[in-house]
Amino acid sequence: MWNQQIRNIMKFFYDLHIHSDLSPCGEKEMTPNNIVNMAKLKGLDVIAVTDHNTVANLTALETVASNSGIKVLPGIEITSKEDVHILAYFRKCSDAENIGDTIYSSLPDMKLNTRIFGEQNIYDGNDKVIGSLGKLLINASSYSLTEIIQMVMLRNGIVIPAHVEKKAYGIIGVLGFIPPDYGFKFVEVNDKHHDNKFLDSYTKIFNSDAHRLSDISEQINYLECDGYEDFLQQLNL
Repeated sequence: MWNQQIRNIMKFFYDLHIHSDLSPCGEKEMTPNNIVNMAKLKGLDVIAVTDHNTVANLTALETVASNSGIKVLPGIEITSKEDVHILAYFRKCSDAENIGDTIYSSLPDMKLNTRIFGEQNIYDGNDKVIGSLGKLLINASSYSLTEIIQMVMLRNGIVIPAHVEKKAYGIIGVLGFIPPDYGFKFVEVNDKHHDNKFLDSYTKIFNSDAHRLSDISEQINYLECDGYEDFLQQLNL
């Protein structure tokens, strides 16, 4: 007789590109508790809060999500010195925090104009503001795409070009193409109807790039997995 292991395949609904209030573009409502609770209301299983050039709210998000049933994938949206947005994801919070500290330290010493952008707030698990970051987070880091990829890979992370269909900060809009030597396996697309021949050889990941609660994805995008470990493996993590 055949001894066959039956896999319990299920849909893991995700949104892996969300901004908290820490990002200058994020609305005040984007606190850790609000993000996690909205993700739960919308039926998501996995989220990643990918603030610009920092992961300073990751600890609070992990705390909030720990009893929610929502998995938080450690992530960050890095701006390369070429002005390309790159998403980086990690299994371990410590690896994400290491990258976040390195990237933030490399940002130009341009003080945040709070009258234009508001505060770049750091929260605890109760949505209490416990600090803020003074450098403007939407500036480019001093690291090239090649250097960023190498740094992330050394920490067993993955890199995904963000919103590739956009002219501003998208890798195709900035460079004109996706250099094959970067070795990307995935690309992020915000518009499912976008068609580009450069993307045919990549696996597409669809995210919201949410800056407000209402923009967080519904139960639309998913991977078919038998558990969170399988989800991570499908992302090559």
